[in-house]
Amino acid sequence: MIEVSGQGGQIQFDGQYVTITRKGFLARATIGKGEKRLHISQIAGVQWKPAGAMVNGFIQFTVPGGNERRSAFGSQTSTAAKDENSVVFTKKQMPEFEKLRAALDGAIAAHHTPQAQAPQAGSLADELTKLGALRDQGLLSPAEFEQQKARLLGG
Repeated sequence: MIEVSGQGGQIQFDGQYVTITRKGFLARATIGKGEKRLHISQIAGVQWKPAGAMVNGFIQFTVPGGNERRSAFGSQTSTAAKDENSVVFTKKQMPEFEKLRAALDGAIAAHHTPQAQAPQAGSLADELTKLGALRDQGLLSPAEFEQQKARLLGG
C-alpha cells in the first residue's frame, strides 16, 4: 500500500483502489471533508504537474463523465486545489507522489492489457473425447491417440 500526504488531502493506493481523503481545516475550506474512492478501471488519465521552487505541484485523476475544473494559464495549481479529484503537493512531498504516480501508471496499464485466456476445462475434456472417438473409429492409431493426448495435456 502506498500512502502520501499533500496539501489538503491524502491518497492511498492498494493496487486496485485510489482513496482520496480530506481532513482538517484546509480540506474543509476548499473541497470539504470526506473520502473518495476510485477503482483503477474508473481512471481514464492522470494529470501531473511537478512542483517547482516557487510553486506547488498536483496530481489529478480524470474520470469518464467527470467534470474536472479547467484552469486559465498560470492558475493550474490553484484550480487543482479546488478539484475533488486532485491533491496538491510541495516540492518536498513530490518524491513520494512520484512513486504513487509510477505505481498507478503500471496498475492502469496492466488493467487495460488484454489477458491471455486460459483454456476452459470443458474444452480440454471435449478435445480428449473427440480424440477417443477418432481412435475408436479407427481413424487414429493408439500411438497417434497417445501422442495427441500428451500434446493436449502439455506433455
